[in-house]
Amino acid sequence: MPIEVKRALITGITGQDGSYLAEHLLSVGYQVHGMARRVAIPETEDRFKRISHIMDRITLHSASLENYASLYRLVANQEFTECYHLAAQSFVPDSFADEFTSMETNVLGTQYLIAALRDVQPECRVYFAGSSEMFGEVRQVPQDEQTNFHPRSPYGISKVAGFHLARNFREAYDMHCSSGILFNHESPRRGSEFVTRKIASGAAKIFLGLETELVLGNLEARRDWGHAADYVAAMSLMLQQDDPDDYVVASGEDHSVRDFCEAAFSCVDLDYRDYVRSDPRFMRPAEVSRLLGDATKAREKLGWQPKYTFQDLVREMVEHDLDMWSKYRYIR
Repeated sequence: MPIEVKRALITGITGQDGSYLAEHLLSVGYQVHGMARRVAIPETEDRFKRISHIMDRITLHSASLENYASLYRLVANQEFTECYHLAAQSFVPDSFADEFTSMETNVLGTQYLIAALRDVQPECRVYFAGSSEMFGEVRQVPQDEQTNFHPRSPYGISKVAGFHLARNFREAYDMHCSSGILFNHESPRRGSEFVTRKIASGAAKIFLGLETELVLGNLEARRDWGHAADYVAAMSLMLQQDDPDDYVVASGEDHSVRDFCEAAFSCVDLDYRDYVRSDPRFMRPAEVSRLLGDATKAREKLGWQPKYTFQDLVREMVEHDLDMWSKYRYIR
């Protein structure tokens, strides 16, 4: 008998994690389907730049997390083995500026999607993308699956709600719903608004003479940073388990924003102290001072192990932005 080909649906496929996950699943023989907002479909060059190299190997569907009917139609017309729910409003400062959109997209969107799957494809395995921001003002260091949540942003609050929704579908309807509590994970595909990409890009542009300084917020905030390519592998492993569960995914090392600056600028033989300054305008209304994950459960139960070190990550991001901004300088 022929081997059944697994079919995966990825919401947020155009984002950093979605693009790496699509590559990973394609590499192990999946048929990959992605969900994109209807308004995003025409904007191929910009919106789909992270997946442009695999566009001929994936199938895109138009739907919106804010519209239950569009999600229902999608899952009613297509059969999926697994669904990876990655789409969200994920930039923390934006969640302070517009908490209503964050809540609608991240909370209602999660409920709409999983409810549609429950009603049409209850056997489909579901992954929910949680976040270390759910821990917020942490009560213990490091944080694991038993650590209490104390979110300090609308984004973190919305992710806590989504996490409990996924767990409730698991417990109330016996669905295979697993959540990954992923700590900060970066890459050259990270959006330009995120601090790690600001730093990598800033170091490259200053080295190339395109800018003279880099202005950031809290340089002492500490985060557990890993590479997105490592972390999407953990997502996939969760849905291969017989029983659904929740897992922290983290490197187990924390570094300050200042450390990230030092590492990035050292890649271009510069001293960050000559170029980086902190401005209170870029501070969060409610700061999260330190996030450090304990991924023992993921390592032991999933057999997951990150391949990238912190230095590997920073170097790859800076080298990417050096190449990108070098071309820009030449064109200009």
